[in-house]
Order: sequence, then C-alpha cells, then structure tokens
Amino acid sequence: MEAGTGPLLSTLLGLLLLSTPGTRGANPALVARITDKGLEYAAKEGRLVLQRELQKITLPDFTGDFKVKSIGRGHYEFHSLEVKSCELRGSSLKPLPGQGLSLAISDSSIGVRGKWKARKSFLKLQSSFGLDVKGITISVDLLLGSDPSGRPTVTTSRCSSRIHDVDVDISGSVKWLLNLFHNQIESKLRKVLENKVCELIQKSVTSDLQPYLQTLPVTAEIDHILGIDYSLVEAPRAKAQMLDVMFKGEIFNQNHRSPPVSPTPTMSLPEDNKQMVYFAISNHAFNIASRVYHQAGYLNFSITDDMLPPDSNIRLNTKAFRPFTPQITRKYPNMNLELRGTVVSAPLLNINPGNLSLAPEMEIEGFVLLPSSAPEPVFRLGVVTNAFASLTFNNSKVTGTLHPEKAQVKLIDSKVGMFNVNLFQAFLNYYLLNTLYPDVNDELAKGFPLPLPRNIQLHDLDLQIHKTVQREVYLAGLARWVRG
Repeated sequence: MEAGTGPLLSTLLGLLLLSTPGTRGANPALVARITDKGLEYAAKEGRLVLQRELQKITLPDFTGDFKVKSIGRGHYEFHSLEVKSCELRGSSLKPLPGQGLSLAISDSSIGVRGKWKARKSFLKLQSSFGLDVKGITISVDLLLGSDPSGRPTVTTSRCSSRIHDVDVDISGSVKWLLNLFHNQIESKLRKVLENKVCELIQKSVTSDLQPYLQTLPVTAEIDHILGIDYSLVEAPRAKAQMLDVMFKGEIFNQNHRSPPVSPTPTMSLPEDNKQMVYFAISNHAFNIASRVYHQAGYLNFSITDDMLPPDSNIRLNTKAFRPFTPQITRKYPNMNLELRGTVVSAPLLNINPGNLSLAPEMEIEGFVLLPSSAPEPVFRLGVVTNAFASLTFNNSKVTGTLHPEKAQVKLIDSKVGMFNVNLFQAFLNYYLLNTLYPDVNDELAKGFPLPLPRNIQLHDLDLQIHKTVQREVYLAGLARWVRG
C-alpha cells in the first residue's frame, strides 16, 4: 500500500489474503499459505500503520468544577490536547481456528501535550502540561467471512484497550492541580483513550479494510480465451501458526463457461515454513487450461506458403515437395499446399520432483489447394514430441516457457505413393523450433495473474516442485511481501 495513505489494517489483512467461513464443497486448485513468519511480519506492518493513525486522533477538552480546602471552589479546563508521540512496541498475530485472526499489541505508550487553566473568582491560572500514557495493551479479534461472489469480508468481533499508568507533568507549583487531575480527570482520560483506540480500529475495518479486501479478484482474465476463478472454496485452515487459504483456481473459457468436466483432486502442501508465504498450484489448473485451449481449437495450426519467409529454402507447393513425395507432381503439377496440424488430445502437464514436462501428440495432414474445388487431402502424418516446461514469477504473475525436444514423425496414410518421413521430420522440426514454439512461448510469457489485492507485490521468489502422495502439485515459495 502507498506509504502514509494506507488504511489502518489494510497492510495486515491485505498481506494475508484471508476470508470466508462456509464451505462450497470443492477442492482448491490454488492454495496460499501464510506461515508464522508471515504472520509475524504482518503483525509488525499492522502495528506501524496503527501507530501512525493513533498520532492523528483528537482528544476532547475536560472541564469541570473543583473544591480544594486551601483554595475553595473553582473551575478548571484541560484543553488543546494533542498526541505528540506514539510508540507501539510489541505485537503478535495469531489465527483463531474457524473464525479469523487475533491481533495483540502490548508494551506501548502515547505522549500527550496540552494546556490547562483554572479560575477562582477573579483569580486565573494557566499553563501547559504533558501526559505519558504507559502500559497500553490492545487486543482485537477479526471475524473473516465472504460475500455471495466469493470476495472476503471482515468485521470486528471483539476489541479491548487498556492503560496501565498515566503520568502528568504540570508546569508551575500547583500541587493541588496534580491531585485534581488524578482524582477527577485521569479516569476520564483513560476511558476516552481506550474508546478512541477501538473506535479507530472499528472505523478503519468498516471504511478502509473491507473495501480494500474487495479488490481481491474473484475472476481475472488470462487472455482473450481463458479466465480464472479465484473465489474461495472454504474457510482458512489454521494449524500450528500456519494458515492455508483455498482458492477455487478454476480456469474457464470466457466465451462459453461450462462446469468442469472433472473435479479438482485433493491437494496437500509439503510441511515447510521457511518462507513467509507460499502459493501451491495443482497441475489440475494447468491441465484445465490445456483442455479449454484444445476444445477451442487454439492448439491447432495451419501452414501455407505465404506464411513462410521469402528466403525459405522450402516452399509449400507440389514442385518443392517432390523430395518428400516424388509422385505428387504427376497428379498435382504446380499447385500450392496447406499443412494442417491438429493436437489429438489436450496435452497434460506431468509434474515430477525437479521438472515439468508435456508430451503433445499431433497429426499433420497435407492438402492440395485445387483452383476450383475444396482442398484435397493427400497425406497424413503422426507427430510425437516432448517438451520440458519452466515456470517463473514476476511481482504478480506466473509465466511459463516450453523447451521442446525434436519431434518424431510417422506416416499414417499417403495418397501420392512413397513419402520420405525423415526429410519431412527435419523440415517440421525447423518450423516447430523456429516458428510455432516461439509463438506459444510469447503467449505463455503473458502469464496468468495471482490473486493479489491492490498494490501488493511479491519478491525474493523461490521455486519448488513437489509430487505429493495424493496429487502432483507445483509449489512456489514466496519469501516476503512488499508494499507497492
């Protein structure tokens, strides 16, 4: 969040991405884990924000009548009270299983400066004073929920503030005024300060934190075809200083959204708390994306002669194809060709410790482009290839790159006699490695966004790949959050 303008607890919960009691009955495809180190960091950030906000509070004037044996009756006024310093030292943030979070702040102090005046008949006295409010403790419980769209909600279920000691320093030799302060004013000031703290927190939760958390995306666009559903599937799971937040992580076709064909498998995270925050992404999320692309025909391709570079040594016409199939020019002299590639089935991401891989299977069919009729198929080839994948992160997205191996080609059918498979395999690999895969990588480089609230960025990222007992998962360890 922007320095100096962040709401009171936006840093605290914005960092945590927490929400939603209530179960939606689906397994998550993406999980955010906040460890005890992350909670400690968030508590520190929340404490600093609260400290800045407390320095802005205004305190009311205190007036009343007094009676002092040596002086008699009179009227007093403590006014122009200002908070000059605020130091919140200790803080902790603990999960409340099934509810939310508990923030505790202790060993804190506030310095107040102001003016006083007293009047008895025609006699008037006035000067300045200082207050040291010591031993402040603050305890806040935050109840986390969700609205019907899956965005988080937050309310204050309990807030208490206590002051252990108040010391006053009044200029001038007015011992009776010190006694007056401790007897009549100190308890009022304690109550006002204690109420002001909880009032400030309640107001910030309602007017600042709640709207801020609503910036957590429910859906996000990946590209013109894919979208991703980031609604939450159940309440955060709290255990041993660790919170897991479950996101649906469902990838869908933006033009035609339909229920997923298969349920998301159960996903578990390795027990690791070295970093502050982790994101775990199931390979199910990537495979859903692959299926959507496949159903939309996005993985298919077509190559015609005009798509080849002008200086290419190979042209897509029957004359140039004689080295592949010598008889083609007898039946189709001087005609252009079109190659249509079809991915047989959606390629699935295989996750093993240390690496990710894909093994797409394709069929390539060659067509002669006849001048006055529909293209005529002349040969069909099967293509098997293997590609290793690497995933990277920037401040807010997951991006990927494919590193392909050479494709293997086999002849399925030929209507023009003998076909030189090895020569065509060399041609195809040249095209795949220099044209098709670079185009695919350009798309993968756009990445898909992580579910982050506004102005939150990540850095010091660490990539890990795990294969759990129940399900293969991809784990990204995030070292810490920074304010954007």
